[in-house]
Amino acid sequence: MPQAQHTLQDFVLHDASAQPLPLARYAGQVVLVVNTATACGFTPQLKGLEALQQQYGAQGLQVLGLPCNQFGAQASGSNAEIAQFCELNYQTSFPSLAKVEVNGPHADPLFVWLKAQAPGILGGRILWNFTKFLVARDGTTVQRFAPMTKPAKLAAAIEKALASS
Repeated sequence: MPQAQHTLQDFVLHDASAQPLPLARYAGQVVLVVNTATACGFTPQLKGLEALQQQYGAQGLQVLGLPCNQFGAQASGSNAEIAQFCELNYQTSFPSLAKVEVNGPHADPLFVWLKAQAPGILGGRILWNFTKFLVARDGTTVQRFAPMTKPAKLAAAIEKALASS
């Protein structure tokens, strides 16, 4: 029987080149996990997410963009095309990782765990692109923010998480 994951650092994702990305690499950092899309009305939030990365990265924040094509097929390119879109159109420096599913039987284990830690409404289901999960330095404390919450509105929560040890 597989061991249950208890912290963010227990998970492994894949980068846009399909290489494993152990989240243990971000141990001790505050991590903002966002299910992204390139053809969504919320796509301009990529600019705000990059602003957070620039403002707080040196203090220990890491933004991770995980494209998801489950909502209106709004992340339909390849992983490489999506990463290039983000870099060229929004000058993102934070990683755009491999596509994931966030709901249903094929949901990525990270999102299953995030939704259990911060269920939100409707039994934890993610309702749309750009749902944001802020994970504290301890790797266990998770706050959830709705898709319509602009990245700048996360500043106070990020600052509080960065101040905690």
